[in-house]
Amino acid sequence: MENDNLRAENVLMHEAFKKISCPSCGGPATVGEMTFDEQQLRVENARLKDELDRVSAIAAKYLGRPIPPYSSYQPQISSLPLDLATSASYGSTLLPSALVQGRSLTDSASRPGSFSDAEKPLVVELAVTAMEELLHMCQPDETSWMPSIDGPKDILNYEEYIRQYFRALGAKPFGLKTEATRETGIVMMNGISLVEILMDSARWMEMFPCIISRAFTVDVLSTGVAGNRNGALQLMYSELQVLSPLVPTREFYFLRYCKQHVEGVWAVVDVSVDVLRDNPPPSLMRCRRRPSGYLIQDMPNGYSKVTVLDHVEYDDRAVNNMYRALVNSGMAFGAQRWLATLQCQCERLASLLATNVSTRELGVIPTANGRRSMLKLAQRMSNNFCAGVSASTMHTWTTLSGTGENDVRVMTRKSENNPGEPYGIVLSAATSLWLPVMPQRVFQFLRDESVRSEWDILSNGGIVQEMAHIAKGQDPGNSVSLLKVNALNSSTCNMLILQESSIDVSGSLVVYAPVDIPAMNIVMQGGDPGCVSLLPSGFAILPDGPERLTLQSESGIDISRTGGSLLTVAFQILVSNTPSAKLSLESVATVNNLISCTVQKIKAALNCEHI
Repeated sequence: MENDNLRAENVLMHEAFKKISCPSCGGPATVGEMTFDEQQLRVENARLKDELDRVSAIAAKYLGRPIPPYSSYQPQISSLPLDLATSASYGSTLLPSALVQGRSLTDSASRPGSFSDAEKPLVVELAVTAMEELLHMCQPDETSWMPSIDGPKDILNYEEYIRQYFRALGAKPFGLKTEATRETGIVMMNGISLVEILMDSARWMEMFPCIISRAFTVDVLSTGVAGNRNGALQLMYSELQVLSPLVPTREFYFLRYCKQHVEGVWAVVDVSVDVLRDNPPPSLMRCRRRPSGYLIQDMPNGYSKVTVLDHVEYDDRAVNNMYRALVNSGMAFGAQRWLATLQCQCERLASLLATNVSTRELGVIPTANGRRSMLKLAQRMSNNFCAGVSASTMHTWTTLSGTGENDVRVMTRKSENNPGEPYGIVLSAATSLWLPVMPQRVFQFLRDESVRSEWDILSNGGIVQEMAHIAKGQDPGNSVSLLKVNALNSSTCNMLILQESSIDVSGSLVVYAPVDIPAMNIVMQGGDPGCVSLLPSGFAILPDGPERLTLQSESGIDISRTGGSLLTVAFQILVSNTPSAKLSLESVATVNNLISCTVQKIKAALNCEHI
């Protein structure tokens, strides 16, 4: 009965509402029913307003002011040198309008680290502020840089930097160290091609395999305008590595924003997004990226002049003492390494595309297609090696024995659906050690096939000869070789070894793998390199610390290293053809003996057995 009375009263109220007249014009005033969707929109609007208030509070904390309402947001940039003047599309309309057309709130919320609609104005603010900082910090006369007393590189004047650029990420968190480096050089690639690689996480990772262990794009907030990357903005994740299990990787969630400032001048900036989160994951609290990136200027010859800026804050407490000087100098993760790797990789790409190759260089490789197939196979081999050496979060290393710095660490993985790899259980083993020998000497020794029998147990003392040699850069140390191993008492080729060596100012690699002879014949004829199954082993060689200055009479300044090398030795071995098989203690003991014996032979050959 009570429900019937309430229902009747509700009908009478609706009839009364329909008879209400407008007090202004005297006409009917319709009070329509609020649909369920309208109710949900009001609830959603209220929730977004609360979220916007929360984000504004964060903005006030880190940027020094709250952000304005989204509809009135107009990011500004201060004046820059004339050659970097911004185009008309920069500023108030480019990014916000693109973001409005981005992913829905539900879609973004389902991705870890993505942004809600209410957070996107702050994302724009952070990206534009970071771009402004990058452009200024790349200028030669920027006052935040000052000459180093220990070397030719500029170092950051932190007090001056914070005075000028506090608003991007605020002050440095307690307990973190600052690492700021910049480097300028010529790259064998035009600006647009380089920008396309940087904005594609897969290609970016492929360009820097020795630095990036993982990378992916979390969310694309803007794809750019006018059919190119101008104005592109995306949220990305990366894990950066040193090729040793003794150095923890660095993880970042960061914005990557690309802008063309004038014709032929591009900039790509990265900045961590931890300031946009109330409680970022612990792994992201160990390091964060202040505005860093690339300033790219096209040159008439098709090359680019590139300035790399790398500015991070990090916790070095988990870094092994053997690598601490290298890491704290900025050489392990800094701008010099990024630029040197980029230059080396661009030379490799140019070599891959080259058509005017002399027949003398090809050796037993009969065609240019065979040369390209060999280079592609060598690249896959080196990438595979780099992916399995570091202390990446994807790896679980187990120390076999002892507690010293030279311990052998092992891990296992199943190889089931990996094209170009044997099927079964793969055992990886790695160790890092210090040698009182210059890095260049260690590199030359390990890549020299004439002395390979002094350390390579697998060659079993046989005679090693180079069958083919492919240069992949101006430095003779950057090359791909096909080696054949003949037993001492036979002229028959018992084994083929594919070897790639790479060197630049930041370090060097020697990677190799035994390969199947029939499959290699297919590759040398220009066939698909995917037909070759291999498990690479090899060496990563790094200097043991920063550059040191030695004054010489009337000849200026001579730069020399501290004199030692950090050598990582790594092997991969197929221990079972069955992925479900369990690892035997015998297999572990075998690989431990293999790597330990190899290290001892290298020490003996370099006259440092006592280390």
